[in-house]
Amino acid sequence: MAKKLVKYCVVDAFTETAFKGNPAAVCWLEGTEKDDKWLQSVATEFNLSQTGFLTPIIDHGSENPRFKLRWFTPVTEVQLCGHATLAASHFLFEYGLVKFNNTIEFSTLSGILTAKKVPERRIKDSSVAENGEAQIQSNLLIELNFPIVAVSDFNDLEVSAISEILNGVSIVDLKKIASNDILVVLPSGKEVVDFEPQLDKIKKAPGRGIIITGLAPNGSGFDFYSRFFCPKYGIDEDPVCGSAHCALAAYWSDKLGKFDFLAYQASPRSGILDIHLDKKNQRVLIRGKAITVMEGSLLV
Repeated sequence: MAKKLVKYCVVDAFTETAFKGNPAAVCWLEGTEKDDKWLQSVATEFNLSQTGFLTPIIDHGSENPRFKLRWFTPVTEVQLCGHATLAASHFLFEYGLVKFNNTIEFSTLSGILTAKKVPERRIKDSSVAENGEAQIQSNLLIELNFPIVAVSDFNDLEVSAISEILNGVSIVDLKKIASNDILVVLPSGKEVVDFEPQLDKIKKAPGRGIIITGLAPNGSGFDFYSRFFCPKYGIDEDPVCGSAHCALAAYWSDKLGKFDFLAYQASPRSGILDIHLDKKNQRVLIRGKAITVMEGSLLV
């Protein structure tokens, strides 16, 4: 009896350059039902920050095509992931699985999320790599519609402990966010870039992971820089984290008094996010591009 094949691809998200941005595996499960143990085993095998599993949903009563989408790190399932959603959207559009619609709906642990094609300003990745400045160009992006992740005050008594975990850095502000991560604001974007994590220390921090952020340098074309460390979930450093920007957008909107941002995630792979905060509806629109770098089939 022939074995059934599950199509997959690896997509670099929040970039238009191969081997930059954040890689995610996307697995197409049409006609295949697998249990959680199998899904987790596949994600562990890929060993990327996220693996997304897509299943088409029929007769859902919406004018837009809808798919079930689940996200797994190498060690656990998560409730929200931006870059793997962008990767999944790219996969559906690129392989012709969505032919006549510009909008896709995803049924997820965070509710119904949408992704759509939009013409929008864009930053050219190569210019950032060369001189650290943003160059805007007109392009077609995929826009994700995500919920705001709430940001709240952290106990002041924790500042010294968090600073010690982060090699004694100066902390401008310290917040906790609803995803159970810690948000640490450093004096500048340069300090975000220069920070060298001690992952054993970060594993001992309260919560899930630590986001560090700072204002972008003058003249860079960006509003803020960030990095995200989540070794407890098998992700030492997430190259570009869309869900983290659902909290970062809310934080920097309050600080800067604006609702549109160009954000740079300053990981070694780096990535760019074009963001709009819809405060009235408590949504974050995250725009980016993606590129397929690998494709194949899994034996079921």
